[in-house]
Amino acid sequence: MSQPREIVPGATYLITRRVVRRHLLFRPDAAINQLLIYVLAVSARRYGVQIHALCAMSTHLHLVVTDAQGVLPRFLQFFHRIVALGTKVLRKWEGAVWDHETTSVVRLLTHAAVVEKIAYVLANPVAAGLVRRAREWPGVKVDVDEIGRGALHAARPSVYFNPKNPQWSEEMTLAIALPPAVEQGNAEQGNAEQGNADGFRGQVAAELERLEARAHADVNRQGGRFLGAERVSKISPYQRATSFEALRERNPTFAVGREQGGAWRTAASAVRAFRASYRASLEQWCAGLRNAVFPSGTWWMRTFHGASVNDVVLAM
Repeated sequence: MSQPREIVPGATYLITRRVVRRHLLFRPDAAINQLLIYVLAVSARRYGVQIHALCAMSTHLHLVVTDAQGVLPRFLQFFHRIVALGTKVLRKWEGAVWDHETTSVVRLLTHAAVVEKIAYVLANPVAAGLVRRAREWPGVKVDVDEIGRGALHAARPSVYFNPKNPQWSEEMTLAIALPPAVEQGNAEQGNAEQGNADGFRGQVAAELERLEARAHADVNRQGGRFLGAERVSKISPYQRATSFEALRERNPTFAVGREQGGAWRTAASAVRAFRASYRASLEQWCAGLRNAVFPSGTWWMRTFHGASVNDVVLAM
């Protein structure tokens, strides 16, 4: 049985979902870029999810989001389903689009973790040896300067989406939001808000520069070279990535950033407490005690079985 996941309104996450068998189905081109932006914009608006960063690689998607309403599973189910259906039509693809592995959902618990993971998402094409700079990636992405003040736009794709269905608007705009902690700091600072946002973007830019430099050093050490945006866009989407990829032995629950040992210990303790409380409540439920109270953050049992949930949030 998989471990229970705590779903807390207002939590920020790094989300990763991979294409089946590393096929290049999301190879960047105008049609797939339009599909991904449009579906993400529709999904974010439908479920009140804030998008802070994204990068669509040919074999996987990365997002950094804040789940304002505590409905992350609903958001992911809808977004991934519509992306898969649209991709099947665009690519004339039979069978599954997504890898059988569960979606990686990592809760970002500190400011440092948010900065590092946003930079990690943006640096992905460089780390993969595809382009020299993150801004050169031809797929769907966010630039550092767009965080908190930019937006992505897409018209309704001409395939799959019924123009007579009101849920598929003719055009969609996806705002790129500041993370809640930065946004809150802006509100408290009043006229100084731009400095706070710029400071955050500067931190992300510095971390991105560090990751790009490391990727350049790795490519040079291996005697390779970057593929380049033009060649990336011409690869067949039906090919599979052949580069080495370690088996995914770990699926972390949370991240706190580098050199955050105290925060890590606190978070790990909170995760253990949540899981222990959940298991105890589940045992009572399975024994027929329908008055069992699950810990705050329990989503599945409340949504699908009407279980009672404690409103007191465990600190993380």
